[in-house]
Amino acid sequence: MTMSKTRSEGSLPVVSLPLPVDVTAPAVARQAVRATLASLGFDDLAADDVLLATSELVTNAFEHGEKPDKLEVEYADGRLTLRVFDSGTNRPMLKEPSPMAARSRGLQLVHALSEDWGHELCAGGKYVWAVFSLHRTEAAG
Repeated sequence: MTMSKTRSEGSLPVVSLPLPVDVTAPAVARQAVRATLASLGFDDLAADDVLLATSELVTNAFEHGEKPDKLEVEYADGRLTLRVFDSGTNRPMLKEPSPMAARSRGLQLVHALSEDWGHELCAGGKYVWAVFSLHRTEAAG
């Protein structure tokens, strides 16, 4: 698994990671996001919500999309954006799970943890994104 970085104007590099097409995808994505956040100078406490949302977005792509394809992480102006690409065209829907349901809370968690979230159709499928407000300390650069 290799990560590539590209630089957007006025921001830190965009980290792009191809995801495996199996149940290891959420763990691989979390590991990559954790490493990215650490390299940006964020501590574990700041990363917790982002890591949980990463798991939920990738799991949703795996279970409801057409398998996750790629994860992107971008940080600019105090905002961290996660994007998970998959080849499906089914739009994610925020629904109220039954209190007795053991599952179906992924997007509820993403909605609660993130500043904003949504999806965009694109060539070959869609991406689902979530934005988090995270501010770096001066020492982090």
